[in-house]
Amino acid sequence: MNIYEYQAKQFFREIGIPVLPGGIASSAEDAAEVAEKLDTDRWIVKAQIHAGGRGLGRFEDGSPDRGGVQRAKSVEEVREVAQEMLGKVLVTPQTGPSGREVKRVYVEKYSGDVQREFYLAMLVDGRTSQIVLIVSATGGQDIEAAGSESIFKAPVDVHEGISVEAVDKLAVQLGLNPTQTQEMDRIMRAVFELFISRDASLIEINPLAVNARGDLVALDAAMTLDDNALFRHADLQKLRDRSEHRIGELEAVQHGLNYVKLDGNIGCLASGAGLALATIDAIKLTGGEPANFLDVPPVAEVERVRQALRLVLSDPGVDSMLVNVFGGGIMRCDTIADALVMVNRESRITVPLVVRLAGTNANFAERRLNDMGPQLTFAHNLADAAEKVVAAAYKKEKTVRRNWWERVMGTER
Repeated sequence: MNIYEYQAKQFFREIGIPVLPGGIASSAEDAAEVAEKLDTDRWIVKAQIHAGGRGLGRFEDGSPDRGGVQRAKSVEEVREVAQEMLGKVLVTPQTGPSGREVKRVYVEKYSGDVQREFYLAMLVDGRTSQIVLIVSATGGQDIEAAGSESIFKAPVDVHEGISVEAVDKLAVQLGLNPTQTQEMDRIMRAVFELFISRDASLIEINPLAVNARGDLVALDAAMTLDDNALFRHADLQKLRDRSEHRIGELEAVQHGLNYVKLDGNIGCLASGAGLALATIDAIKLTGGEPANFLDVPPVAEVERVRQALRLVLSDPGVDSMLVNVFGGGIMRCDTIADALVMVNRESRITVPLVVRLAGTNANFAERRLNDMGPQLTFAHNLADAAEKVVAAAYKKEKTVRRNWWERVMGTER
C-alpha cells in the first residue's frame, strides 16, 4: 500500500527524521491558509499522487508548462499554483500515459539553497529476501541516471540493524564530515526503526539534502507498506486512498489475488505467477497488449477463481480474455471450468474468451465448458492461445505468423 508524501513525512517527524514544516490542502484557499501559517517568505507546492517524478511531470490539459513541484514567492502565488494543480491529471515518468488526478497539494517551507543532495532508501530485496540499505551520492530528479560507482548498498540484519562498519564505509564514500556522519547514522537508524515497526517494504528519501547550514534534511519522502502485514496495523488502514487504485486493484486485495492493472485491452488469468508472466509475454510477442497481470494461487477454490474472472471481465477496456491454466498438484482445471460456468450463468460473458487448459482434469474441464457458446474458443498451446486472443481483441482475421517460440527460442514447441 502506497501512502502520500505528507503521510510519510508525518511518520518521519514522529521518529525524529528532520523534515521542513508544511501542511496539506485540498483547495486553493486551504493552500493559502497553510502558507500564511508557515514562518517563511518562500514556499514549495507539491502535487500529492502515488507516483514519483512529479517535478518532471506535466499536466495533460495543456496548462502552463509547470510540473507537479513548484516554488512560490507569495501567499497569492501559492494560491495560484494550487489552483492550477488541483483537479488536474498529472502525467509523470512513473504514472504511465493515464496519469493521476491531483486531489491534494502539500505546501512546505522552501529549503533554500542546498549544498548537496543524496538518495537514501531501504527496501526488501526480492532476490535475497533481505532488507537492503541503498545510498547514493547523487540524489534528486536524475537519480535513475546515477552511475553504479556512486551507489552504496549494504544488507541490513533484521535483528542487528545497521552495522557500525556500514556507517563508516558510507561516510568515506560520501565524503561526510564527523557531524554529518552522526546525522546520517541517526537518520538511517530511524529509517530502519520505522521500516520494521510499520512493516514497510520501501522507504525512500530523495533528496536527502545538506542545507546551507550543513544539516541533513529530508526534502521528499516515499513509503510503501506491506499489504500482507496490514492486519497487524489497524491504524494504518485509514491511510489507504481508494481513489488511487486502478480498476480492480482494491477488489483484488480484498479477495487475496495477485493483480496488476496494465494499459492494454486483453484480459489475462493464469494459474501461477510464472505462467501469468509467460502469458503476458506471449500476447506481447503476438502483437497484443495485456490489460492486466492476474495470478490465481494454486490453492484457490472455486469462489476465489469466480471473483478473479469477474474482476477481469468487469474492466470496460477488455476486448477479449485469455484463461491459461496448467492443472497440477492442488490446482485442477475443473475448478477453473466450474468458476467460468458460474460467472456465465450470473451474467452472460459477451467478450471473446480463449481458454487453454492442460494438466489435471483438463479433458473433463473442456467437456464442462462445451455449452458456453460461441464466445468461447479452446486453444491447444500457449502460442495458439495468444494468436486467437489477439485476433479476437482486434477483430481481425487470424493471420499466419511464425511461431513465437521459434522467434524467441530458435526451436518449435
